[in-house]
Amino acid sequence: MPAAEAAPPTAAALSSAAQQPSARETWRALYASFRPHRAAVALGALFALIGAATALAQPLAAKALVDRLGSDEPIASVLLVLTALVLFGTAIESVGQYILERTSESVVLAARRRLIGRLLRLRVPELERTQPGDLISRVTSDTTLLDQVSTQAVVSALTGGLTLVATIVMMGLMDPVLLGVTIGVFVLIGASVSWVMPRISKATKQAQEAVGAVATALERSLGAFRTVKASGAERREIAEVEAAAREAWRHGVRSAKWESIAWTSTGLSVQVSFLAVLGVGGARVASGAIPVSTLIAFLLFLFYLIEPVSDLVGAASQYQVGSAAIARISEAERLDVEPDHGVPGRPDGPPASVAFEEVTFRYRDDLPPVHHGVSFSIPAGGMTAFVGPSGAGKSTVFGLIERFYDATGGRILVDGEDIRDWPLDRLRAAIGYVEQDAPVLAGTLRQNLVFAAPDATDEEIHDVLVRTRLAALVDRLPHGLETPVGHRGSKLSGGERQRVAIARALLRRPRLLLLDEATSQLDAANELALRDAVTEAARDTTVLVVAHRLSTVTLADRIVVMEAGRVRAVGTHPELVASDPLYGELAATQLLAAAG
Repeated sequence: MPAAEAAPPTAAALSSAAQQPSARETWRALYASFRPHRAAVALGALFALIGAATALAQPLAAKALVDRLGSDEPIASVLLVLTALVLFGTAIESVGQYILERTSESVVLAARRRLIGRLLRLRVPELERTQPGDLISRVTSDTTLLDQVSTQAVVSALTGGLTLVATIVMMGLMDPVLLGVTIGVFVLIGASVSWVMPRISKATKQAQEAVGAVATALERSLGAFRTVKASGAERREIAEVEAAAREAWRHGVRSAKWESIAWTSTGLSVQVSFLAVLGVGGARVASGAIPVSTLIAFLLFLFYLIEPVSDLVGAASQYQVGSAAIARISEAERLDVEPDHGVPGRPDGPPASVAFEEVTFRYRDDLPPVHHGVSFSIPAGGMTAFVGPSGAGKSTVFGLIERFYDATGGRILVDGEDIRDWPLDRLRAAIGYVEQDAPVLAGTLRQNLVFAAPDATDEEIHDVLVRTRLAALVDRLPHGLETPVGHRGSKLSGGERQRVAIARALLRRPRLLLLDEATSQLDAANELALRDAVTEAARDTTVLVVAHRLSTVTLADRIVVMEAGRVRAVGTHPELVASDPLYGELAATQLLAAAG
């Protein structure tokens, strides 16, 4: 949206007040994330269960070992079995853990690809209502948290639950009294854990939102790096980013506090259970109710109970962390996107005609209209200039033609067809567009030139370099076309960036060329050369130009004068000087400026 035209203020990042998804929605999202990998998840879970089964067999082997020691029977075979169980269980669990970790990384990759694909297809109004830094945080930071819950939490909950049940059954078969003591302790302490879990989710979501705020603040400063330095604002900007970082730290510490309470409760429950079982079990051994080997095996089972209980607590904790990440990822996935029609080629056809029929438009419902019944008709070919005071709605015309925004009323026709009926990729493939700030992307000069025409030949590139007076620049660069241009073209001057943007548009061979003040930063010699290039292009394409320089306007075949969102007059330069006072005033002002 042009900054000079009644632009709506950029909204804050995606609302932090968005509702947390329900448990059912979270599990549905979780299942959708690992459904393509369910075979690997099942294999990892199977290996984890086998490892857990070997662990459960070890207390039984230990009991047999103690019984044989008490009866002076040979113990070599029992020791061999016990050793084999330990080695086999360790190996099988290692393989299962690798499978699950690899699957987790695959889930994160898929989530990032999905988010990147959506974010780069966002509708322009959606992007303007959000903060880029926050969106970047969702792709990088939130997807990393998804790693914790996507497979590990699910498998840990499954294997931990089954192992816990199996362990309790084995303990019950050994001595129901000691099992009752153990369960009583676990229930009491488990109540405190269930109270902690929702607080982990809330603190994690707040921490991730704060991380997004850090990215937003840093992106804001780096995006205007020279302005920050020229204004002596480094300390203020550092303080602002640090404040966001401190807020992220505060919420992160709060989440860590609740997680530590949950984990500590697990250890506490085992230790208290051990003391209770040791006391009650010792009394039962002394009374002859159970042999000492049963008490030893039961205590071993109790220690083996640590792992499944820890798995369940860990799964619950990871679920709370992951649900916060899923909420933020889901918010981004609900943003409105444009349809994906594939990769269009360069246009092939005659110049395009353009017509506006009573077009009305406003950027948001709570803002005043920018266009009030705009109407004009431009035949195919030639050059048409749009002039008028700042805020008249000139650049918005281009945004509507490109369908960055949709008109709220009226019709826009290209070649006599409503642009809403054009496939979006075919419409934009027919258009070359140079924005006001002529953006240049990080990469090499060649990559920027062929950005809209990746199949351009070297001959075509050379021709457009000559037409836009960039050939001398390429000769001066240390690596020619392969020279990096820096972040946002920082290694190029403002005029060079504009010429690169114009060359990029011309290289596409568009049927309709939109130039939004594309020569504003050029010196007289380069402007004259580019005017000649644009005039030459107007023989084969329809050129629409927003211009404030009279030297550009007078070359146009027709001029559309706009004021306050309406078309005031249409004609040639001599006609408008004679008939339209506003145009006459604008022309006289520019003539005076040129003479000065």
